[in-house]
Amino acid sequence: MEEYLDIYTETGEPAGYSRLKDEAHKEGLFHRTVHIWFYTNNKEVLFQKRGANKETFPNYWDVSVAGHVMAGETLEEAALREVEEEIGLTINPSTLQKIDVRKSVNKHPNGIVDCEFQNVFFCVLDVSLNDLKKQDEEVDGLCLLSVDEFEFYTVNRNESFKLVPADYSYYSFVINKLKKL
Repeated sequence: MEEYLDIYTETGEPAGYSRLKDEAHKEGLFHRTVHIWFYTNNKEVLFQKRGANKETFPNYWDVSVAGHVMAGETLEEAALREVEEEIGLTINPSTLQKIDVRKSVNKHPNGIVDCEFQNVFFCVLDVSLNDLKKQDEEVDGLCLLSVDEFEFYTVNRNESFKLVPADYSYYSFVINKLKKL
């Protein structure tokens, strides 16, 4: 399936056109993504292990759920779709707590230039880990870490739990927000 993304200016304004996702990544065009961080009442955070076939950071641990906002799609529609696709969970849009929009630019060795406006949400995970159904094509594993463990792996860049190394200040931001909940 061809995926089209709405393109944005460097300041976050709609550019008025769409491009295929592959073209947007090749040309370094800004587009929107959603990041949904699930947490439990026990202050545990859900992580997904990226599939071995992913173009960027295969086999690394990442945000609970993340994905591109398709052309014409709202942020909430994209978040609900990605949550359903990646972990098999149906959530109510009212449970999404938007906490930030982050501008991110990552240039990868394989030629992908990922220029994103990451729309970051928190959401309470009120089912057990065993009730989640990971999308086998994209997700190799799911786990829960305490906020303290998340912070330890972020601060120490620990190789026993390989986080996507794109932006550690982002993780620190998420950890600080989680601690205030």
